[in-house]
Amino acid sequence: MAVMDEQGQIQIHTENIFPIIKKAVYSGHEVFLRELVSNGVDAISKRRMAAMAGDCSEGEEGCIGIRVDREAKTLTISDNGIGLTADEVKRYINQVAFSSAEDFLEKYKQEDDAIIGHFGLGFYSSFMVAKRVDLLTRSARPDGDAVLWSCDGSPNFSISAAERDQPGTDVILHLMDEELEYLEPARIRTLINTYCDFMAVPVQLEGETINKMVAPWRKSARELTDQDYIDLYNYLYPFQGDPLLWVHLNTDYPYNLQGILFFPKQTGRADWEKGEIKLYCNQVFVSDSIKEVVPRYLLPLRGVIDSPDIPLNVSRSALQTDRRVRSIGNFVAKKVADRLRSLKKDDPKAYAEAWDSLAPFVKIGAMEDEKFADQVAELILFGTTAKMDSEGEDADPIAVENRSYTTLEGYRSRLNGDNNKRVLYSTDDIAQAGALNLWTSQGVEVLKLETVIDTQFIPWLEQRHEELTFQRVDAELDESLRENDTELADQDGTTESDRLRDLIKDALSNDKVTIQVQALKGDAAPPAMILLPEQMRRLNDMGALMEQRLPGLPDHHVLLVNRRHPLVEGLLKLKSGSVLVGDSGTSPTEVLAKDLSRHLYDMARLSVGGLEPNELAGFQTRSSELMGTLMQRGM
Repeated sequence: MAVMDEQGQIQIHTENIFPIIKKAVYSGHEVFLRELVSNGVDAISKRRMAAMAGDCSEGEEGCIGIRVDREAKTLTISDNGIGLTADEVKRYINQVAFSSAEDFLEKYKQEDDAIIGHFGLGFYSSFMVAKRVDLLTRSARPDGDAVLWSCDGSPNFSISAAERDQPGTDVILHLMDEELEYLEPARIRTLINTYCDFMAVPVQLEGETINKMVAPWRKSARELTDQDYIDLYNYLYPFQGDPLLWVHLNTDYPYNLQGILFFPKQTGRADWEKGEIKLYCNQVFVSDSIKEVVPRYLLPLRGVIDSPDIPLNVSRSALQTDRRVRSIGNFVAKKVADRLRSLKKDDPKAYAEAWDSLAPFVKIGAMEDEKFADQVAELILFGTTAKMDSEGEDADPIAVENRSYTTLEGYRSRLNGDNNKRVLYSTDDIAQAGALNLWTSQGVEVLKLETVIDTQFIPWLEQRHEELTFQRVDAELDESLRENDTELADQDGTTESDRLRDLIKDALSNDKVTIQVQALKGDAAPPAMILLPEQMRRLNDMGALMEQRLPGLPDHHVLLVNRRHPLVEGLLKLKSGSVLVGDSGTSPTEVLAKDLSRHLYDMARLSVGGLEPNELAGFQTRSSELMGTLMQRGM
C-alpha cells in the first residue's frame, strides 16, 4: 500500500503527556535505551513468530545495532525485526499506551516470554533525551513499504513514505544539548551492560557485540557446572570472592520465574533494607531493589530473579505489591530452605563450615516468618563444647576444624538428670571464660551462641520450646559445681565465709553488689566471678540494643567468691593476722586486705568487660601499687 504524506495529531487525552513521561513515569533518563533496545528485541521475536506462521519473511539472525553520529548529534537504535506498516504506525505509535505486544499475542493465541513490552509507553521514553524522534520502519509482511514517522515532542507528528532496504526499524534520536552524554560509546556500553546484558539478541555498537546474551538462570540446573555459577557471581559482583553456595530457582506455575540466588561469604556487611538481588523481566534489568518480592531476611542474598509475572508500574522501574508478589516471596523462601536442607543432609560438614555466614539469614528469617521457621527448625546449628564421637550422615556434634556444632535436638538428647530441661549457653568465650571453664570442667555441655542476634533469638526459642529454660553460664551456679562440705563456726557463730563476705563488703562499700561465698569444685574455678541473673542480664542487653550500644555490666550484680581458691585462702589468712593499731584505726595489713579485696573484684569485672575505659587507668595504678606492697612484704 502506497504511503501518502500526512499530517496529524497523536491521540492522547492531554497535551501534557510528554512532560509527564519525562518527569513522572520514568525515574531516570538513561532507561530510554533499555526501552528502545527491548522494543527491538520484541520486534525480532515477533518476526520469528510471524515467520513460523507464514505471515512474513524470516530474514537474517536478529540483531540490535546502535550508531552514534556526533556531528548530527543523533543516536540511532536499529533492529531487523518485524517492522511496522503505515497503519500500524498510526495505531501503535500515535495512540499512547496502546500495547502492540498484547495485540500481537492475542492474534497468535499464545503467551511468549520473549515479548517484553506490555505497556506501549517504552517508545515515548525517547523524548526524555531527544528534541525530535524519527521512526524509520519497514514491515516484514508482504508488500510492506517503508514509512518515516517524525515528532518533535509535541502532540503533532508527520508520517510519509521513505526508503529502507530491509524490514526492521530505526529509531533516530536528535538529542537535546544537555543529553549529549549518550553520544559517548563508553556511556552506551555501561547502560547496555546494566540493562540489556543478558538479552538473547546481540546488541552491537560500532559493529561489536557488547552484551553477554546468555542468561545462565534461564537454563536448567543440570546444564550448569559449579564453575558456571561461580563465574556468574564474579561477573555480577566483582572483587567479592566466590559465593558460599547458591539456589537455582525455576518454576512455571502458578507464575513464571527463574533465577539464581547466592549466599555470599561473611563480610561483616549486609544490606537488610534494600538488598543486592537484581530483578529482571525477560532478561531485561529492572531494579536492584526488590524488597517487595523477597522477605526482608533474604535481602542480603545476591543474584538474579527473572519473572515476567511480577507486576511492575508502566515504566518497569518499580514494583507493585499484590498477592502474587507475596506468593513469589514464599516460593523463594521455601527454595532457600530446601537448598539448605539438602546441603545439611548431603554434606553436613560443608553445611557446618558455612553456618556462621548462614546463621543471620536463618535466625532472623525464623523469627520473622513462622512458615520459614518450620522449614528450617532442624537446620539451626549451635556451637558446642561437646566433641564428635561418631561420623556419618547423622553424626552429632559435627566437627569442623577446632569447633563442633550441634542442633538443639542433638543437645537435648545428651541432657540427663534433674537439669534435662535447662539449656546452658555462652556468648563470649573470653568474657565468660571463668564460668564456662567451671561448667565444662565438670563435664557439662555448653552451647556457644552469638551476642547480637541471639539476644533476641534466645527468647524466641523459649517461646517455641516452652518446656526449656535457657541459662547463660554466668547466670548462676548449681549444686553440681559446689564442694559438699560443712564450715565450722567459731564461738560467735561466725564462719570463714561470713568473715570473707564482711571483709569484701566493707572494702567495696557498694550496696548494689551482692556478695556470695562458695567453695567451688576443680582447679578451673576462678578466685571470683561476676554472676548476672538471667532475666536481669537480658533486660540490660535489650536496653543496650535499643540504645544501639554494647551491653555493659548492670549496676546490680552478684560477686561470687571461691573460698577454696589459694588467692582467697591467702586473703583470709591476711585478714586473720591483721591488728588494729593507733588512731588511724587500721593496720597496714588491714589496708592490704582491703586492697586485695578490691583487686579481686576488679579482676572479676575485667573478665566480663565490666571495667569502663575510664576505669582502666585507675585499675592499672592500683595493681602496680598492690604488687609493690606485696613485694616489699616478701609475699
